[in-house]
Amino acid sequence: MKMFLRRIFLVSSLVFFANPVTAALPVAVDGTPLPSLAPVLKEVTPSVVNVYTQTRVRVRSPLLEDPFFRRFFNVPDVPRERVSQSLGSGVIVDAENGYVLTNYHVIGRADEIAVGLKDGRSLEAKLIGSDPDTDLAVIQIPAEGLIALPLADTDELQVGDFVVAVGNPFGLGQTVTSGIVSALGRTGLRGLEYQNFIQTDASINPGNSGGALINLRGELVGINSAIFTPSGGNVGIGFAIPASMARYVMDQLIQFGEVRRGTIGVFVQDMTAALAGAFDVDTGQGVLVAEIAAGSAAEEAGLQPGDVILRMDGLKINSTQDFHNAEGGLALGESLEVEYLRDGKTRKTPVVIQSIPMLNGADIDRRLDGARFTELMARHKQQNISGVLLDELAPRSRLAREGLAEGDIIVGVNRQRVRSLLDFSRALESTRGSILLQISRSGRTYVARID
Repeated sequence: MKMFLRRIFLVSSLVFFANPVTAALPVAVDGTPLPSLAPVLKEVTPSVVNVYTQTRVRVRSPLLEDPFFRRFFNVPDVPRERVSQSLGSGVIVDAENGYVLTNYHVIGRADEIAVGLKDGRSLEAKLIGSDPDTDLAVIQIPAEGLIALPLADTDELQVGDFVVAVGNPFGLGQTVTSGIVSALGRTGLRGLEYQNFIQTDASINPGNSGGALINLRGELVGINSAIFTPSGGNVGIGFAIPASMARYVMDQLIQFGEVRRGTIGVFVQDMTAALAGAFDVDTGQGVLVAEIAAGSAAEEAGLQPGDVILRMDGLKINSTQDFHNAEGGLALGESLEVEYLRDGKTRKTPVVIQSIPMLNGADIDRRLDGARFTELMARHKQQNISGVLLDELAPRSRLAREGLAEGDIIVGVNRQRVRSLLDFSRALESTRGSILLQISRSGRTYVARID
């Protein structure tokens, strides 16, 4: 009996282990071909390129900066440089003009940009424009025979849709991964002003940045931008910038070399449970108008502090980020309809996007020449930060030599608190002698002296 059972087990084991080894998927079942992404990818992959950059960084040494040390050791007075290299991906979006869409963090501050095509060609690229606030950039290559990728209407995208990521991870060369749309409207990534990410479980790794996220029709639904990872590797949480946002930014960069954004002149805050109860709205519905800038389009339209904005141009506004995205997605001079709640009644009013107030350094003090200051964005107000934003800074300007950088917030001048451009201008006009700028950067405060 034991011998019989042993033989049965042996025969069953051979059958069990033999089947996976010898079995293979058929090319077709009942004459019907099996589904494959290959036909779509043959059309798509020529539109996805590899992007290589070189950045020269000056190496500063306290000893080499000392003229006595250089003379004593006969060290030539020649700046030392270190070359930094990086790689990423890009998407051809205009074959006729050679425009390629990629991430800002792929080409930001690069001295040289090269693009590798799937057919083996390698070309120098020219930067057309970049937008750090959305992490997007447009570069141009002088090539013929390019194939552009059509942009999808991402308003039609749904959670569960199949998507494919194409890029150049780790410099391995063009790689394709697949997954689904895991979530829409993701926010919370640090350092970006405008966020409305597509979340996907298609594998995205370093080098994929700037590459394509496509649907099964071969249309571009997003630009792969970032991953969430506790370990540095892919864990199935990747983020892509929607094609609808990329299209607007791309058009602005091609036309102006920058994104010209405006404001309606209100500062808003999220509706907490307590505020929602007080204003008789559901938690997470609408944003509360906390402050209105004097002379702004919102003031002219009749908006008031305490109003609850529910929709902008038909789009639901459920958070300050929703409001910020809607405001930043319209060009200067465009009009949008704002639907808001006041005294329990829903109202509507048209509001025009106006330019954000700014000051050039030379207009207020010659020592600040080469700098441009603007009012703070809504996200700073939300973080209870007041002051003026150092929006633009020439690399060799006096402020740059003193260590200031774009993105710094001026919160005080000569011990006077600064809350607006008007405060900043008045404080500088009343200053005699050295200027002491109180700077806020990454949650820390320090003082810079400008003589």
